[in-house]
Amino acid sequence: MIGRLAPFLILMAAILWGTTGTAQAFAPTTAHPIAIGATRLAVGGLFLFLILLITGKVDFRNWPIKTTILAALSMALYQPLFFSAVSVTGVAVGTVVAIGSAPILSGVIEWAFLKRRPTLVWWGATLLSIAGCLMLFMDKESVYADPIGILMAIGAGLAFASYTVISRDMVGNHSSLSVVAVVFTLSAIFLAPFLFIFYMSWIANLRGITVSIHLGVIATGIAYLLFARGLIYVPSSTAVTLALAEPLTAALLGVFLVGETLHVTAWLGICLLMLGIGILIWSSRRATSTAS
Repeated sequence: MIGRLAPFLILMAAILWGTTGTAQAFAPTTAHPIAIGATRLAVGGLFLFLILLITGKVDFRNWPIKTTILAALSMALYQPLFFSAVSVTGVAVGTVVAIGSAPILSGVIEWAFLKRRPTLVWWGATLLSIAGCLMLFMDKESVYADPIGILMAIGAGLAFASYTVISRDMVGNHSSLSVVAVVFTLSAIFLAPFLFIFYMSWIANLRGITVSIHLGVIATGIAYLLFARGLIYVPSSTAVTLALAEPLTAALLGVFLVGETLHVTAWLGICLLMLGIGILIWSSRRATSTAS
C-alpha cells in the first residue's frame, strides 16, 4: 500500500518545499537568504533529532559513516550554492538551471554509478517537466545568464541529485527517520558558521521565529521525512523529477497569496509541469502494481 502512495509522498514533500519562497517573503528584510538557509537546516535538524529521540528509534549499528557525511555535505552545499546562484544570475535563470539540471544529473548518476538506465517514459516526463519549468520562469524577469551564477546553479542541482541518490541507498537499510535526522543534524553543523557571519537578530522577533519554525519544521523536517519515505519505493531519478512540483507550488502560491500575475506562457508551463508529473506518478504506480 505504501509503495503505491510513494510518488504522492514525494509530491507532498515538493509542495511543502514550494512554500519556502512565500515564507521567506514574510521574513524580516534584514534576514540574508544564506542565513535563512542555515537557520532552516538548524531548526529542521534539531526537530528531526528530537523526534528520533522521542520515538526511541535510535539505532546506529552498522551505520554508514562515509555515506552519511557525503549526504550531509550534499545537502549543506545545496543551500549556499542555490541562494548564491539566484543572487548572481537572477531568480529565473538560477532556479531553472538548478532545479532543471537536478533530474538530468540524478539520471546520469544512477546510470553511471548504479547501472540503472532511466526509462523512455522517465526521459519524456522529465523533459516535459523541465520545459514547463523553463516556461514558468520565462516571464519572471529579464534574463541575465551570468557564467559563474550558472555554474553555481548546476552545482546546486548536482548537490540535490547526489543527496537523493545517496539517501535512497541509506533508507533501504535504515529507517527513513533515522537517516534524515542524522543527515540534517550533520548538515546543520556544517552550515553553523554562517549563523555567526550574517546578521541574525531578525530571528528574535515574532516574524523571524514564525518563518524559522515553518521553514525548519514543515518545509524541511516533515518535507524531507516524506521525501525519504517515498525514496524507499521510487527511483531517485524519478523522485528528483517529481520534486519539480516545488516551483509549480511556489508559482501558484505567488498568484493566490502574494498577488503575483502569470502570463499565458507561464500557465502553459504549469500545464506541461503537471503533465510530466502526472505521467511519472502513473508510471510509478504501474510499476509498483506490476511488482506486487
